[in-house]
Amino acid sequence: MRATAIGIDIGGTGIKGGLVDVLSGEMIGDRVRVATPEGGEPEDIARVVREVIEQLDAPENVPVGICFPSSIRHGVTMLAANISQRWIGFEAEKFFEKELGRNIHFVNDADAAGYAEVIYGAARDQKGLVIMTTLGTGIGAAMIYDGVLIPNAELGHLEIDGFDAEKRASGVVREREGLSYPEWAERLQRYYSHVEMLFSPELFIVGGGVSKSHEKFLPLLTLRTPIVPAKLFNKAGIMGAARLAFDLE
Repeated sequence: MRATAIGIDIGGTGIKGGLVDVLSGEMIGDRVRVATPEGGEPEDIARVVREVIEQLDAPENVPVGICFPSSIRHGVTMLAANISQRWIGFEAEKFFEKELGRNIHFVNDADAAGYAEVIYGAARDQKGLVIMTTLGTGIGAAMIYDGVLIPNAELGHLEIDGFDAEKRASGVVREREGLSYPEWAERLQRYYSHVEMLFSPELFIVGGGVSKSHEKFLPLLTLRTPIVPAKLFNKAGIMGAARLAFDLE
């Protein structure tokens, strides 16, 4: 019998899910994607998550991990981005367990992606502190020490030179301001140098859609810490959420 879990990745535009062999790190069958309901109300998102799980046709006792763009404390979502403000202070884990009739584990989306990269991807077998950042709408971050996740590290909101870091150096800022990769790399240099000074990690991993173009900007950075692109791309959230749900079952 395979060791399996379901991973669900709730994003601002799409809700993705898959059944994962958590030992091999392989997806079982196809990934399912359904558009995120407009407005992002909890009831509507729970309905779509139920649809995704039904399409995966997994046994009732398979654990479910859900990653979500918010800081999460004891199953409560503390923030809301591109979704209903009702998620702020919302007991999401209990709500989804009631709506879906399954045990649920809620986790921050960057935390799930970072955990997956440590277990299956770019930081596999890496000891010490690993910091993964996702360069997208903002700057998401995950911190993992010797394979143990340190949750809710909002390193994109560090204040650097009087600015919220992600308001100067995120992937969206690069696109909006029309920055060349060398120009953007100057801002990334300032950001990663500051994070390196604060935490002295063993490895940086860079994720997010722009990581597919990593050769255009990562070689421009000068750091003591090795910095590498993520390997799992858009599967990372699903795989990390599934593995965390399995580990905590």
